[in-house]
Amino acid sequence: MPKITRRKALSLSTATILGSALATTAHLAPEQNKANETVEQKKIIVVGAHPDDPETGCGGTMALFTRAGHSVVSAYLTRGEAGISGKSHSEAAAIRTEEAKTACALLKVRPAFLGQIDGNCEVTKARYQDVIEFLKNEQPALVFTHWPIDTHRDHQVCSILVYDAWLRLRRKFSLFYFEVMSGQQTQNFWPTDYVNIGAVVEQKHQACFAHQSQSIEKWYDQDHGKMERFRGLEYGCEYAEAFIRHVQSPEFSLP
Repeated sequence: MPKITRRKALSLSTATILGSALATTAHLAPEQNKANETVEQKKIIVVGAHPDDPETGCGGTMALFTRAGHSVVSAYLTRGEAGISGKSHSEAAAIRTEEAKTACALLKVRPAFLGQIDGNCEVTKARYQDVIEFLKNEQPALVFTHWPIDTHRDHQVCSILVYDAWLRLRRKFSLFYFEVMSGQQTQNFWPTDYVNIGAVVEQKHQACFAHQSQSIEKWYDQDHGKMERFRGLEYGCEYAEAFIRHVQSPEFSLP
């Protein structure tokens, strides 16, 4: 057997210790790296015509984005002024604004109101500029809005204004369309992208139900709930939200 000097023994012991330490570090590295990962925060905006439109169409996706560390804005073209029978426009606006703020708090998103009037939305030079300036100031990476051929006029106006802003801002953000009450309001909607919202579906529902003046909880299951389950069947999960990405829009990975 070869003779091992004291110097050789110390050398071997040091190598063994270092090797063990390196092996342990290599074993722990993936978990440590995972814990230290920082998400590149991006701005996501959902622009809906009325309080409750962003929540019912994109609530689950908004919740998933905020969970992932992104900044999300729920923007309302109007304050739902014509949405409560027996209430004046100012009374309804006050009620529905507070409901929207409550819904946003539940989703952990920031509300914004763009100043048009429910049932009387306009496509004018000034209104075009309002939306352009809003999106220019926010600098989003991704914007969701209504499908342009929804049956509701306010939805159509909202979609046109956002689309025009996307063009004027040189397509700098990804543009996706969402659906609401498909088959009734949203027509001919063939999704390009789906999001599994099973992990946040209850959070989404609570945000939708915050719009108490609209009695959403009473009819949700037969409209938006049915839509979530149907899109889930298409996507191979229990609950999903579906979207159409504009073909010229920059690629963007949904949750």
